[in-house]
Order: sequence, then C-alpha cells, then structure tokens
Amino acid sequence: MKKQTAGRDALGKFAPEFAKLNDDVLFGQVWSRENELSLRDRSLVTVVSLAAQGLTDSSFSYHLESAKKNGITKKEIAEILTHAAFYIGWPKVWAAFRAAKEVWKEEDVDDGMSAHAKRCLFPIGTPNEQYAQYFSGRSFLAPVSVKQVRVCNVTFEPRCRNNWHIHEAEEGGGQILVCVAGEGLYQEWGKDALLMKEGDVVNIPAGVKHWHGATKDGWFSHLAVEVPGDNVSTVWLERVSDSDYEKANGGKRND
Repeated sequence: MKKQTAGRDALGKFAPEFAKLNDDVLFGQVWSRENELSLRDRSLVTVVSLAAQGLTDSSFSYHLESAKKNGITKKEIAEILTHAAFYIGWPKVWAAFRAAKEVWKEEDVDDGMSAHAKRCLFPIGTPNEQYAQYFSGRSFLAPVSVKQVRVCNVTFEPRCRNNWHIHEAEEGGGQILVCVAGEGLYQEWGKDALLMKEGDVVNIPAGVKHWHGATKDGWFSHLAVEVPGDNVSTVWLERVSDSDYEKANGGKRND
C-alpha cells in the first residue's frame, strides 16, 4: 500500500503526534493487514461506518475513491448503501449516495469497455446471460465459429472471472484459450496463476479444474476454442474467493 502522508501534510506542525498516528498506525499498520481483511473489505467497512455517522465530507469522498480503486463497483456500492439504509437511516444514505454518484459518475459506466473494444480484433458481443450464474462480474460472448470447432470470443470486465470448472470428456475434449485483447488470468487447481497477455495461448486438457478471467485493472478478451471429444461437458464448481483472486493478481508470465 502507498505510504500515507496526509496527516503530516495537513497537521504535521500543528499536531505532529496525531499526524504520525494517522499515517503510520491507521494507514501504515491497520490498513496494511491484508492477511486479516482485504483492502476491498476494509474499504467496505470504512464507508459504511462513516455513512452511519453521517460523515459525508471530503474524507468520505476519499474513502469512496479508495473503495473504487480497491475493486468495489458502482453496482456494489449502490447495493451496499441500499442495504445499510435500513440500519443507519434513510437521510444519511441519501447524503452518502450524493457523494458516491460523484465518484462513480454516469459517464464512467462504460468503464473502459469502448476503448477495449477498439483494441480487440473480434466483436465484444452481447452480455453472457446464459452463463452469468457462473461468473463473478459482467462478461460478454461473441460466437466466432459454430461449424467444425466452436470458437467464441469471451470478454471480461475488470475483476470478472468465471467459477472453478472442469471440461469433462470420455476421450479428447478440453479447451484452448487465446488472449486477443488486454491481460487476464488463468489458474489450475493447486498451481500458481498465470498472467495472459495478447497472443498467449493456454491448452487445458479435459479433467483439469481451473478458472480464468480479467485482472483487477483492465478488460480482457480471449478466444475459447472447444476441443472435440466424446461425451464432452462442462462441470461448474465453486466461485473463486476474493482472497484467492487477490493472490492470483500477482500471476506469473505465461511463457
């Protein structure tokens, strides 16, 4: 986490001990204990705690910005505040929403999708509603080939990933992933995650438990090639936990 200096900048001369506690203890120690709670979780707790007190000043906006950087989406902050309203009070949440709207501005709803689409050789397609229950976050699907071998372009928004799953087959089968835009992650059960960059290829044999998706910071598109086989099927399993996903974002280069 970036070293905090806000306390010393604002109160270093007037209240040096308070500034030191703010920068070194609160942000230097408490916020850095990611082994206990992720930064995303700490942002969620902090935002709700401040909103509960009606503290929607510049510090609240700062923590909303931090929450956004730590992975809380516009849809999630809206749901978080809606849920909190029944416990902390309707007027307080109205004030919190005004601040949140400034951080997650309407013009940012695209969140980089248009720029990513321009980089991608294949179309982004339509929302992947048929398989949405197996994804954390939004994904999009565009069939590229439906004859001989099925090939689809799958696009993930930042932080989106699919559940752990297995491609089963009595013979043959499996899947091939080809990164065509952005950067993404691929991980097999019991192994370190791999960072996929444009042009990278991952071969997934049948029977291997794995997941794949975007990094925290950008959109990701890959071609998904279904390898022919006998009695092929996909078995969808548990979601990728936030802690496992955070660890995966330090993924190795796929060489």
